[in-house]
Amino acid sequence: MAAKSKAVKLYLGIDGGQSSTTAVIGDESGRVLGEGTAGPCNHVGAPERRAKFFSAVGESITEAAKAAGIEPVFEAVCAGFSGGSADKDSLTRELIQSQRYFITHDAHIALTGATGGKPGVIVIAGTGSIAYGRNAAGRSARAGGWGYVFGDDGGAFDVVRQAIRAALRQEEGWGGETTLLPVLLDVTGASNANDLLHRCYTPDFPREKVAALAPLVDEAACSGDPAAAGILDGAAQALATLAAAVRRQLFAQDEASTLHYVGGVFRSEFLLTRFRMLAELDDVTRVLPPVYSPARGALLEAIAL
Repeated sequence: MAAKSKAVKLYLGIDGGQSSTTAVIGDESGRVLGEGTAGPCNHVGAPERRAKFFSAVGESITEAAKAAGIEPVFEAVCAGFSGGSADKDSLTRELIQSQRYFITHDAHIALTGATGGKPGVIVIAGTGSIAYGRNAAGRSARAGGWGYVFGDDGGAFDVVRQAIRAALRQEEGWGGETTLLPVLLDVTGASNANDLLHRCYTPDFPREKVAALAPLVDEAACSGDPAAAGILDGAAQALATLAAAVRRQLFAQDEASTLHYVGGVFRSEFLLTRFRMLAELDDVTRVLPPVYSPARGALLEAIAL
């Protein structure tokens, strides 16, 4: 009589970000069986929070389960959410059938993915920005991540905010010439910088839409625009400063460590080159791309539960 095959234990990792939600299903060896994506599930107001969360997270899991050819029942799940986990813990447990749960923030899973679960520091620069790290003793630290009103220095929204400020200064006659003014007016359809400024205070220009203009600043910098170059240089400096603050909290001055970068802002070679130079000035920090995605980091955390 043939022996019964051992049932495969399934694990789920979720990355709930400001622009999208990604679900990754894997087995206990870490092999990815299926992946799915859907819209954002964070920063949702109370009236529509539940529906939007269930839609985004549910759709990403359904897509991943379909790709894997399995029923979405899990041994363990780890979910990392932008904006924190306090308002999403109970919703996650209600939506997902699992034996064990670990609900955390997005920087945690991004660090695990970027370092492959090893000690190190990560800087995330997407719409916003944050630095987060963990040392060999398991102690963690963070810097930044205060949101677009009080922080997010070096993130895409901040880069565009600085570009609009440069355009306003030129229009009002107290700033230098910059190609950013005509470029921003052309892509948004605004009649002048003041019109563009006021549009950014309306629902038609949410943070994500403003942040999506950041590549225009990179293009201007690469074309030799001094204002754009200065903005990206300042963003690189801000991100390197956040990273250094976390490193000082976790590692000795002469202790070797890795610094990984994640997020759309780092697609700018102009900014990344400057960031790498600043971060590696201490001769003991190595700047590296991420080993895995944040969603894969969440899967690693789920397997370790």
